Amino acid sequence: MADSDHLVAVAREARERAVAPFSNFKVGAALVAKGGRVYGGCNVENASYGLTVCAERVALLKALSEGERGFEMIAVVADTADPTPPCGACRQLLWEYCGDIPVVLANLQKVTGRHQMRDLLPLPFDARLLK
Repeated sequence: MADSDHLVAVAREARERAVAPFSNFKVGAALVAKGGRVYGGCNVENASYGLTVCAERVALLKALSEGERGFEMIAVVADTADPTPPCGACRQLLWEYCGDIPVVLANLQKVTGRHQMRDLLPLPFDARLLK
């Protein structure tokens, strides 16, 4: 299993590269594959807002595009006092491609929450329903 402290550090570093000129709400994520490789991601905004991509999806898509198919854990970092969990779209994609992985939430100083994907998305729509 990956070290959550290391993942949080990678997510904090990724957050610094966020492109958030409109909201100034920077988020970083770090996703570890079963082989141990860590993929960082940051949110990337644009003027239409609707085409903004979240940090969690950036990390996931980077990993998938490199051929990864199994994942162990994700960390998400934002500069908030309260835990900042993945949005609904990110939860859906994380569930479909990562399954019931641990999700570590943190801010710039400390870990603010630890959850399993099944708790963040308790009744998921996934491939088993398409059969």
